Amino acid sequence: MATIAVFGANGTIGRDVVREALDRGHTVVAVVRDPATFTDTHDRLTVRIGDVLDPASVSAVGQHADVVVSAVGGVDGPGHAALIEPSAESLAAGLHALGERAPRLIMVGGAGSLRTPDGRQVWDAEGLPEDVLQIMHAHGDALAYLRGITGALNWTSLSPAASIAPGTRTGVYRTGRDELIADAAGVSQISTEDYAVALVDEIERPAHLKERFTVGY
Repeated sequence: MATIAVFGANGTIGRDVVREALDRGHTVVAVVRDPATFTDTHDRLTVRIGDVLDPASVSAVGQHADVVVSAVGGVDGPGHAALIEPSAESLAAGLHALGERAPRLIMVGGAGSLRTPDGRQVWDAEGLPEDVLQIMHAHGDALAYLRGITGALNWTSLSPAASIAPGTRTGVYRTGRDELIADAAGVSQISTEDYAVALVDEIERPAHLKERFTVGY
C-alpha cells in the first residue's frame, strides 16, 4: 500500500480520489489550505495544511509520500485557472528538491488539448465560454511545462473526457493518450468517481510515466 498526498483534497475530484484510495487500503494525506474545508475522517487519513504554490510546502509534504496528487484547478470554477500552470512549476520545484527521495507526481489535467476525430483540439470548438477556455489553456500550459521537464521527476497528467461530473462509480472506463475518448454516439464523458478509479489504478499499476493519458467511457 502507498502513502498518497492529495493537494486540493477538498475539491470535487480531490475528494473522490481520497475516498477511492482509502477504500483500497492506501494511507492518504489530504493537503488543504484551510482544514475547516475538509471534514472527512478515517483511521488512514491525515489532514495537513499546505500550499501547492509554495515549493517548500510541497517538499515538506512530499518527503513523507510515495505519490503526490495535484487535484487543484479541476472542475471547481474559473478562479482556479490561475493556479494550474503555476502549481505545476511549484510541484516540480518542490519535489525536485527532494532528489532521489522525490515521490511520483500525478496531476489532474484538462481535456482542452486532446485531439478530436477531425484533427482539431477540444478547445477549438465554437461557442465555448471564455472562463472554460481559460481553464482549458491553463491545463494545456501545465502539460507543456511537465513535458519540458528534463530531470528525473516521474510525472503523469491525467486528462478527463470532455464532460466530467459527479455521478456513479462503475469501475469501467477506457484509456487513450492524446485523443479524446467518446462513445459510438460521439459523447465524451466520465464521472468524477470513475476518473478517481482510473487515477488510483495508475498509482497501483504505473503505465504512463512521464506522459499524459486520458480516460472516458
